[in-house]
Amino acid sequence: MALSQSELMRLLESLRRAEGVEAIRVVCERILQELIEAEATDVIGAGPREHTETRTTWRNGHRERLLTTQAGDLDLKIPKMRSGSFFPSLLERRRRIDRALFAVVMEAYVHGVSTRSVDDLVKALGADSGISKSEVSRICGELDEELTAFKERPLDHTVFPYVFLDATYCKARVNHRIASQAVVIATGISATGHREILGLMVGDSESKPFWTKFLRSLRARGLDNVQLVISDSHSGLVAAIRTVFLGAAWQRCRVHFVRDVFSVIERGSGEMVAATIRTIFAQTTGEQVRTQLNVVADMLGRQFPQVKKMLLDAATDITAFADFPPAHWKKIWSTNPLERLNREIKRRADVVQVFPNPAALDRLAAAVLAELHDEWQVFDRRYLSEASMAELLTTKPTEPEPQITTQPEPKRLP
Repeated sequence: MALSQSELMRLLESLRRAEGVEAIRVVCERILQELIEAEATDVIGAGPREHTETRTTWRNGHRERLLTTQAGDLDLKIPKMRSGSFFPSLLERRRRIDRALFAVVMEAYVHGVSTRSVDDLVKALGADSGISKSEVSRICGELDEELTAFKERPLDHTVFPYVFLDATYCKARVNHRIASQAVVIATGISATGHREILGLMVGDSESKPFWTKFLRSLRARGLDNVQLVISDSHSGLVAAIRTVFLGAAWQRCRVHFVRDVFSVIERGSGEMVAATIRTIFAQTTGEQVRTQLNVVADMLGRQFPQVKKMLLDAATDITAFADFPPAHWKKIWSTNPLERLNREIKRRADVVQVFPNPAALDRLAAAVLAELHDEWQVFDRRYLSEASMAELLTTKPTEPEPQITTQPEPKRLP
């Protein structure tokens, strides 16, 4: 981790210009950056532009990471790898979430709406002697500025052919009553196959106006050229998708569809019916998928006429995935990719149980999603291969051949 002569002189010059805490900040930033680079060198097995037999991969630029300390904000850079992932052990992955949870708990504590478990957590955080409203406002204000930048960032840096939409529910106080609040989430798969969290919103319900407002906010931030939207069949959501994303196909989540089927059959027949429906998704071509759906509908219709009607009514929606590359099918025929996000939000929300207001719920949910989004970017993992995404973006829908119509010859009078 030795610095070269020129680097030492630049650091010395920076310290001469800095005063007090700023000088400490400059030193801390440089030391931490050198520690990060040293750890990356150890993981790779070689330094920058160094040729060794122990090298396992190559550096591929850096990602910026802001670290807040008592000496000030440190602008650090995390090395990226061409293959594999790297995250320095000295940084905390959940820093933003912990700050949000602290802010929410303190806000609940100040407003007197905390439960016993929250009181215990307050004491564990060292605030058993109380905390002022101004201190809570300061903590929340600093965090909200950071989270607002994440939620409102532009989305026009790339295209997102696939967009996933879902919602989870948490309790919050609204007009002095405890009410269920919907946390709606949008994620997307970019042109390079990477996943990104596109946005979130907290509201009273999943009505069409609510979903329409959310989807239009995504469009206003630059979300365009969406080819397929994957979601459940909530009427308000589907209506909003068809209003905002004109020209995009809609894939009804197969998991939610099977759950809807379970509601109209007896419990003992569930596994047999589910296994039969799964054969639709085991086909290898789009034509076979749709043919098998009709076969399954006829098979199940003998014993379950309601299931047959549900299959035929939803045939277009649950087989929309079949118009896209087969390599993508398993990833785009359900909203399963959002389940981890929902579970993480619920896990953190269970600590608070009842949020003091919808803004507090929004703050914690945004912090959770921002941290998960950072992980996706740092680890540089593709959800779908870049080659298959290139195939999707270069494939144009086949245009119907023009039909030649012949005009009948006029009758001749004798």
